[in-house]
Amino acid sequence: MNCRFLVTLFALLAASTALARPADPKFDAIKAKRDRGEPITAEERAYAQGVMARRNQQDAAQRNRDYAAKNPPRASTGLVPLPDLAAGKYHGEPGGLYPDGRNTPPAAHAAAGLQLARSVLPLDADGRPAADGKIVLLTCGMSNTTQESQAFLKLARADAALHPRLVIVDGAQGGQTAAITAKPDANYWTVTADRLRAAGVTAQQVQVVWLKQANAGPTRPFPAEARKLQADLLATLHNLHARFPNLKLAYLSSRTYGGYASTPLNPEPHAYETAFAVQWLIADQIAGSPELNFDSARSAVRAPWLAWGAYLWTDGTKGRADGFVWAREDCGPDGTHPSESGRRKVGELLLAFLKNEPTAKPWFLRPAP
Repeated sequence: MNCRFLVTLFALLAASTALARPADPKFDAIKAKRDRGEPITAEERAYAQGVMARRNQQDAAQRNRDYAAKNPPRASTGLVPLPDLAAGKYHGEPGGLYPDGRNTPPAAHAAAGLQLARSVLPLDADGRPAADGKIVLLTCGMSNTTQESQAFLKLARADAALHPRLVIVDGAQGGQTAAITAKPDANYWTVTADRLRAAGVTAQQVQVVWLKQANAGPTRPFPAEARKLQADLLATLHNLHARFPNLKLAYLSSRTYGGYASTPLNPEPHAYETAFAVQWLIADQIAGSPELNFDSARSAVRAPWLAWGAYLWTDGTKGRADGFVWAREDCGPDGTHPSESGRRKVGELLLAFLKNEPTAKPWFLRPAP
């Protein structure tokens, strides 16, 4: 019997007022036993858990209905995409993907990334260079990321221009937010290892990561939630470094447009603000943060070299300077997860980014004869 669980369970039930509850004499009897300090059987505990699960689902559904009623879908928020914001500011924070309102990394950082990219070679299962080895690109993140990774994988399989030794593995998982991947002992990492084995590759062959993360249910005003995400991303990068000893490069992306959200899972402006967590993290590495050091000549390596991946946010149908838009049909029923068309859009953006990014071309594209 887990007494702490039962105390929490009944406390939550007592506090819940979202719905009128039908009478449940059996549950009330179990609660009364607990209140009297009497032992609770395994069967009673399982029953109480089932009641709690059903009531939580009902409450969540009601909260979503309440949220949707107060927050109708918006085809535009008026927020400015970071690459377009440039020298402008959002709540005092400058735009641009990189420091000083720029959308390209400083020359020294770009040169360091290119040097590492040229060292990405096919590796055998033990991580030794081998002509018949593999170059593993691992995707990392939550539900949106795995859905988009699958679309990216489909496009990549059909593209003859990609490196013949490249293996792309979708390590992203539904419900596994940044707060979870920040934990070194999370089951997320066990599932990732299983997926690598299923793909016929090893942790020693992972050299590149695409990381796209967010946290569920943000409520605090800017910059609190973005700072929390930044900290979780940092911890996630430490976990990636610890688990994949040959990891050299990591490309980070933030959320897609959230103005159509019908639930509080990750709506605007929080979806937009996730980009600042990425911006700050990369800026910290460029500034020489020891926690993000990638150069063994400087100090202990704690993380891979970081850069922006494809920037995915756009102001709904208003779009951004490059013409990219996000329509309601690019979202699923909850307005937060991508539909088939949305997944393909993200997959196309990511594929185009990697085919044109100087630090990706050496390992992502088929070598010249």
